Amino acid sequence: MDPTLLRHFVAAAKELHFARAAKQFDVPRSTLIASIRKLEADLGYDLFDKTAETTVLTEQGVAFLENARTQLAKSAAAARASVAAPGGKAKASKGKGRTPAVKGAPRVGKRRQSR
Repeated sequence: MDPTLLRHFVAAAKELHFARAAKQFDVPRSTLIASIRKLEADLGYDLFDKTAETTVLTEQGVAFLENARTQLAKSAAAARASVAAPGGKAKASKGKGRTPAVKGAPRVGKRRQSR
């Protein structure tokens, strides 16, 4: 399952309002609805009751909500576990030749010309 689709579904199920759920992710409402329709097509059943006047989860939607939350928690735990521990040896920056000359600044390593 795509984690983005699962996050969109969980937000919509929590809010029971597509516009507010879309605002959480800063995406248009149509994008959120398209994500949920793709998820419903992948699963083969409806997650939201389309005949109701308000946004309501179906029985399969309620059951899938718990499954989606556990999948998101597992993927978040796996992502935290795969992050490398901080630390290690710092590497020195290797320059490319000399530093550029600045007009009016004395040159390093050059003596002033005498007369």
